[in-house]
Amino acid sequence: MRISSTSAWTRHIVHGLVASTATILLTVLMLALHARASASGIVFLVLIVWFASVTGPALSLFLALLSALLFDFFFLEPLYSINISGFQDWLAMLSYVAACVVVSRVAERARRQTLNAEMRRADVERLYALSLEMMLHEDAQRLVHDIPRLVEKNFALGSVLLYVKEDDQFYAASQPALTPEDSKNLHQLLRTSCSAAESQAEASTVSPVQSPEGYVSTSLAFGMNTIGTLAWKPATLSREVATSVASQVAVAITRAHAIESSARLEAARNTDRLRASLIDSLTHELRTPLTAIRAAVTTLASTDNRQALDEEVRAEFVSIIDEESSRLDALIGEAMQMAEIDANAIQVAPEQVRLRTLFEQAIEQSQPLLRSHRVSIAVEEPDDPVWLDPRLLSRVLRHLLENAARYTPPGTRITLRSHHLAAGIELSVEDNGPGIDPIDLPHIFEKFYRGRHSQSKVKGSGMGLSIARAILTAHGGYLMADSIPGKGTTFRITLPTIDKGSAQQSFRSIEE
Repeated sequence: MRISSTSAWTRHIVHGLVASTATILLTVLMLALHARASASGIVFLVLIVWFASVTGPALSLFLALLSALLFDFFFLEPLYSINISGFQDWLAMLSYVAACVVVSRVAERARRQTLNAEMRRADVERLYALSLEMMLHEDAQRLVHDIPRLVEKNFALGSVLLYVKEDDQFYAASQPALTPEDSKNLHQLLRTSCSAAESQAEASTVSPVQSPEGYVSTSLAFGMNTIGTLAWKPATLSREVATSVASQVAVAITRAHAIESSARLEAARNTDRLRASLIDSLTHELRTPLTAIRAAVTTLASTDNRQALDEEVRAEFVSIIDEESSRLDALIGEAMQMAEIDANAIQVAPEQVRLRTLFEQAIEQSQPLLRSHRVSIAVEEPDDPVWLDPRLLSRVLRHLLENAARYTPPGTRITLRSHHLAAGIELSVEDNGPGIDPIDLPHIFEKFYRGRHSQSKVKGSGMGLSIARAILTAHGGYLMADSIPGKGTTFRITLPTIDKGSAQQSFRSIEE
């Protein structure tokens, strides 16, 4: 405070010296130009008005007295003497001084109004910037952590503290330079301020409170609800600005909490819809093979039919039981995989594998469905070992191969191809079948989605491609599809290239 007072006095002295020098130089100039008394008086008046608009009333009053003396000494008869005698002389002198004072006061008022307007404009700009930055946050927790930093930055404050009643937590952009005892007292003051606001009919009417630690605090209210307390130092914010900041912070926190609650509610609804869809789909898909198996077993076990059935019919029923049992097993496997994905439980175990070996294993595992198709492998050389999880990648390739076998006519060509990329590898499964309808193509990776033309022609649950993409996401890769109706479909797998040392760190679980 002492340094500030000394600086103010120094500034006033400098302004006085500058004003006095300017007045004396202007007097010398007017004497050199032989200016008349009337013109000199107006020039002095203009000088006083200018300094009043720039510096303030004290200096303008000083200049009014100095100008009056110089005007009387150099420009009024008798010259070069201060001789105020008689009523007329005193009236003229006092009128001139009064005019100077009145004009300086008007100029000072205009200067103050200009400064206030500039301050209000700057405050509005800061409030707008703060509001815009807070509105960009939709994560309530992140917003709460960032509010002290945003307020501190936009209003050039030394320290800002935020107390949120719902969490009973304190947040700050940086740790305040307080002793543990002062920090405890400040926290208690913020809690008390919040409680005091709750007890009033309108929390927003609570005035800012000065704390012994130098902080000014005000409650955060939205409607009739008190959200918390905001505190800052130094106390440079006006009451109007502080109220606006508190209102904006309260609205932003309430909005973020509302968005977060809405997102949780929507996620819960989606989960319920997904669960119901899964149950409906699985019920339908499981019932079909079970019905076929039960009918075949009932026919074979019937005493009346044992003698009537020849070996060919009996073998056909056995084949039905075997195929439908395999289908049932596949459906249960897909359901378990989907449950594993929904539980974020996919674990990646990378090993060194050659791509040709990976392709051959996937073909061998899908052999029952590929017997009537022409399958070929095209591996780009050199076929050096790469780090990946062969169990998961074989599962993905098996899904794609079986899809190609189901949705293409017998005798169709299916090609497994590999290609080296700048930062990874690309695997593809290509066929020259009928392709995918452009209307269905954007939705084929959605859970339980099945194309309009395939629902009645091909049996399936609609989970395979969704499972495949989820596995590749956990593997750090991506799955996409290109299709030209009438010419075929290509599924492309993109995987990053990693070395042995970073194998474990490069893969992530689907939870991330």
